[in-house]
Amino acid sequence: MRTPLRRSSTSTQINMTPMIDVTFLLIIFFLLSSHLAQQETQLELELPTAASGRQATDDDRPRLSVNVRADGSVMLGSTATTPQDMSGRLRIERQRLGDDMEVRIRADRAVPYGAVEPVLLSCADAGIWNVTFAVFKKVEGQDSRVESQSR
Repeated sequence: MRTPLRRSSTSTQINMTPMIDVTFLLIIFFLLSSHLAQQETQLELELPTAASGRQATDDDRPRLSVNVRADGSVMLGSTATTPQDMSGRLRIERQRLGDDMEVRIRADRAVPYGAVEPVLLSCADAGIWNVTFAVFKKVEGQDSRVESQSR
């Protein structure tokens, strides 16, 4: 008579808890990073056109963007600011990023110069002299991004 094969009573199981934890952490990371990326890019401005300038380069120089909306409101990076607070915040950013930092002003084409002037004065007050303006250059029926520099 044949005896049945005995199987061991211990079973091997894989603990799935660490893998589930890591998966949830990755999901949270990607959700937060996509939200922050949306905040940076959601501000669409109609930039002015320029007859001259140089092509925007993405070098490794630290850069801070200042957006001036059509209604005259100013955004330093992705947060709203007032002209009174701008100098102090630019000083802090200059200390954090270094003296070689660049401020790129993105102003809507409908904004009068009077709304951009406080930004320039704040940059000068904070000791930042590397200031550029983001504009469009008309090239054969299509717009291409060109950066005009003001010193």
